[in-house]
Amino acid sequence: MRQSELKRKTAETDIYMSLDLDGSGKSDVQSGVGFFDHMLELLTHHAKFDITLKCKGDTNVDGHHSVEDIGIVFGKLLYELLGDKKGIARFAHAYIPMDESLCRCAVDISGRPYLSFNASFAEKIGDFDSELIEEFFRAVTSYGFITVHIDLIRGENSHHKAEAVFKSFAVSLAAAVKIVGTSVPSSKGVLE
Repeated sequence: MRQSELKRKTAETDIYMSLDLDGSGKSDVQSGVGFFDHMLELLTHHAKFDITLKCKGDTNVDGHHSVEDIGIVFGKLLYELLGDKKGIARFAHAYIPMDESLCRCAVDISGRPYLSFNASFAEKIGDFDSELIEEFFRAVTSYGFITVHIDLIRGENSHHKAEAVFKSFAVSLAAAVKIVGTSVPSSKGVLE
């Protein structure tokens, strides 16, 4: 079973997250940041992961610390659960439309952290600072030791664009972590 939990407490956030990579898409998400909850619920549903998240953060300042630190915890859990990466597909990509928006995401569970993020949004989506979307993905890739390329190909409505980004990441990540064999998917014999 690829399931674990992690607690992380700093002066800015107090986070508990459990993650099951082989779940059914169930989520109980309380980040303290409403729009971000919506995005995490989409990620959970479309990746078919099970996630429980409780975050108490300094949202009286803004959502930055909560969103970034949740990305850190999610990335650390991914790294832990994938272990030596034996049997995973490793590579995956997805093109996901959301009405007028279209996003492509490519994932490599490489052991090397890298994010290429090519998407723009209105400054705010409701009361959510849209620049935090990139901060979340940067934290996930850095602490999950994965390579992710996100390219928003087109879109007008920032809510739709954000949904397309999170859904394309969810679908490609789910495919990349899927168990499809018995060996480490690398010509070097190791992914670290």
